[in-house]
Amino acid sequence: MTRTEEDGMDVGELTRLLGEAEEHHSRYEATAPPHHWSGWYAGYIVARLDGRTEDEAVAAATLGTEGARR
Repeated sequence: MTRTEEDGMDVGELTRLLGEAEEHHSRYEATAPPHHWSGWYAGYIVARLDGRTEDEAVAAATLGTEGARR
């Protein structure tokens, strides 16, 4: 999955990515330090739009969230 400036993002794609992010964030949140969900979701979605796998996107979102706290 890649994006271009010409294509933009449609509602269906964003809905699907938000669903993925919700599923993965639920697992992360159980043991995560205090954080706002929106930062994690944003990191996950941007990573997926950049072509990363779900697992890679989880790692990127987690690193972004926990790195931002330091």
